[in-house]
Amino acid sequence: MRYFPLFADLHGRRVLVVGGGVVAERKVRLLLAAGADVTVVAPDIRLPLPRAGEGGGEGNGGEGSLTLRHETFRPDHLDGVLLAIAATDDSTLNARVATLGRERNVLVNVVDDAEHSAFIVPAIVDRSPLVVAISSGGVAPVLARLVRERIEALLDGSIGALAQLLERWRARIKTALPDVHARRRFYERVVRGRVGALLRSRDSRGAEAALVAELAAQNAMPANGSVVLVGAGPGDAGLLTLNALRALQEADVVLHDRLVSQDVLDLARRDAEKISVGKAARGHSVSQERIHELMLEHARRGRRVVRLKGGDPFIFGRGGEELEYLRAHGIPFEVVPGITAALACGAYAGIPLTHRDHAQSLRLATAHCGDSIDTLDWAALAQERQTVALYMGVAGLGTIRSQFLAHGRAPGTPVAIVENGSRPEQRVLLATLDELEAIGRDAEVKSPALVIVGEVAALAEELHWFGSAPVVWRRLQAAA
Repeated sequence: MRYFPLFADLHGRRVLVVGGGVVAERKVRLLLAAGADVTVVAPDIRLPLPRAGEGGGEGNGGEGSLTLRHETFRPDHLDGVLLAIAATDDSTLNARVATLGRERNVLVNVVDDAEHSAFIVPAIVDRSPLVVAISSGGVAPVLARLVRERIEALLDGSIGALAQLLERWRARIKTALPDVHARRRFYERVVRGRVGALLRSRDSRGAEAALVAELAAQNAMPANGSVVLVGAGPGDAGLLTLNALRALQEADVVLHDRLVSQDVLDLARRDAEKISVGKAARGHSVSQERIHELMLEHARRGRRVVRLKGGDPFIFGRGGEELEYLRAHGIPFEVVPGITAALACGAYAGIPLTHRDHAQSLRLATAHCGDSIDTLDWAALAQERQTVALYMGVAGLGTIRSQFLAHGRAPGTPVAIVENGSRPEQRVLLATLDELEAIGRDAEVKSPALVIVGEVAALAEELHWFGSAPVVWRRLQAAA
């Protein structure tokens, strides 16, 4: 982050505004609303503020106090102030205020000049005591205002009343629910449920009564937490569903696979405990039994657990086994499906998995290890006019090639390997079935990678749209 977002308590703190025009007025009004003791310095002050003190006198413009000094700015005006805003039409003077501020360790904002500013005044959505601040770091103020407009539309006026109600009840809620996880679940139900709905209909008394009822119900609830199986998709955080995002924001603990991207993990609640339970073909792995134990352990401590799985939990993700374990131990659960790798890798590589001219069916299979690859129905997989998407097949490319060829699939059948599908480092390799083992070896393909077999794979050459263009193996070999 270029700027550290900070909500400052300005009540009774001195703030300097250099400038006396319309721009300065907007800043003064914000500062007064925040309770600051504002001093305005300018030879010509044109601030239409009510009851503003003149010539050094003080008046009340909102909650803060206002002092006007009709004089030229001097360095000593910065003495003893917490913040300063330079809002004149003289860029040289503004830059001087900024320089003197740095020398005195005073944070200075120069209006519409991010280069000289030590802090940025954000676009604000005020639903006090809830306040949302948006900043583009000074590089695109119009974009910040656009985001503010959208948030303004999302947050109706009742959200402020809800925050005030929770503030009044905060001490009693904390006493009644000393466990932080139980308290968080209570707040989530209140915000999303009947209390919020009653406030939106302007029934404040009914809302408070509903809050009391919710608190009593929370105390009567069993201590067990719950588990949500969430599909994280193949890596691009933009492919998460809204329900997945909600679950991540409500999680106390996130048990995540090795291949879940950092972009997805960053969407979890910041103070949620994140535990990697990834499995790897080589190196350190967490056993499935240990994953079961961790889910049970945290749920029994009253926590809301998110089991975050790459792709979709029910497509080669052992999600069914995990639900069976939770059911056997009486732990409530939910499932949030995710976009599985075959769909995402195909789409991001420009490969339609079905196509009227080439493939009327789609088969998903896993080639995870020797045992599973040997039990596949290769005769069915090798049929013409279908697409086969093979998960976890990097280590078995030679076996995949030989089995397809042995069961009648043509050597010239197009294949694609999509490595790191949907991620910035995505790589797509195009070849024929006969070349599959060689391309995997020579290109040093590594997981995560998906193998797509079928005529549709060749369409990636003309339909690709994401990342770098596919590497066509025959051309690469010819060039070499």
